[in-house]
Amino acid sequence: MVGDALKKYFETVDMIDLMEIDVRLGEENGIFYQNKPFGEYDCVYVKGSFRYAHLLQSITSLLEDKVPYMPLPTEAFTTVHNKLFTHLALQKHNIPMPKTWLFPSGELAKRLLKKVRYPIVMKLPEGTQGKGVMFADSYNSASSLLDALGALNQPFIVQEYVETEGCDIRVLVVGERVVGAMRRRAQKEEKRSNIHAGGVGEKIELKREMVNLALDTAKALNVDICGVDILEHPLGSKVIEANISPGLQGLSKVVSVDLGDEIARFLYEQTVIALARRKDENAAELLLQIEEEKKKKEVPEEGKPVISKINFRGERILLPEFVTKVSGFTDRREYVIVARKGKVEIGEGK
Repeated sequence: MVGDALKKYFETVDMIDLMEIDVRLGEENGIFYQNKPFGEYDCVYVKGSFRYAHLLQSITSLLEDKVPYMPLPTEAFTTVHNKLFTHLALQKHNIPMPKTWLFPSGELAKRLLKKVRYPIVMKLPEGTQGKGVMFADSYNSASSLLDALGALNQPFIVQEYVETEGCDIRVLVVGERVVGAMRRRAQKEEKRSNIHAGGVGEKIELKREMVNLALDTAKALNVDICGVDILEHPLGSKVIEANISPGLQGLSKVVSVDLGDEIARFLYEQTVIALARRKDENAAELLLQIEEEKKKKEVPEEGKPVISKINFRGERILLPEFVTKVSGFTDRREYVIVARKGKVEIGEGK
């Protein structure tokens, strides 16, 4: 979806199969695709399963000084592909999350798990799509899982179980914007709400608190594109996971925007800025010039009066989409609103 959308913005787009890449170190160091040296690109968007985290990290490490723009830095493939490292990064930035425990031994875990409230969630540090996530509804079941993990010599983390009736929220962050979100509902008798585990996606309108939480999570992980999984609870939303290779198929069924195009356009804009910086040009001005013609076709001229209807949702006024595009307003800032009978003025706060 992203690859096809990129063709609208870049002259040349290559979609490269990760399984045909090898990384060589030493005298013949470099990245090779189908046994040939990797080409030169202005932008590289690297995606892949946690199983290939070391390969992904190696690729981005060798490319980071050569490619003007990559949305995912090298360290992201270590941090975000490991649930423990993810939670440590979120902790440093005070991102709310469920209570989480890491135990050095199974025996200590058994002693402490006698004191926790059940049910609990037990996770392997690596895994996506709900794989490696287990639930224990009592000390006996938790103890049995501990014995099994011990026999497999597998590390694990334990989290409190937050009751959300089998639901969580998947939010897709692109740059400093949330471009899509859905509520995922688990099947009956299943606690995992992941789409790949049989969960069903539902349309949702995010509250500002959850939008900011998703944006803050992406910033804490230092990534420009990611999926953020959030538990919605009356006592406060909590982040349970992040995904730097988020699937778009499930989310695209419940949102009205073209997610592939949203990501592609962002990659293009950031690449233009990165290239301009390398040439010591005014990146913001160059991007504005490039986008000006597109905006003329998509939205009215800035400052030009437009006759349009406005929609209401309850007592709230919903403005047309072009207002956001022309004004550049974002929910990450505060604005001054002056309302008079028949007139509303909105401006950026100082």
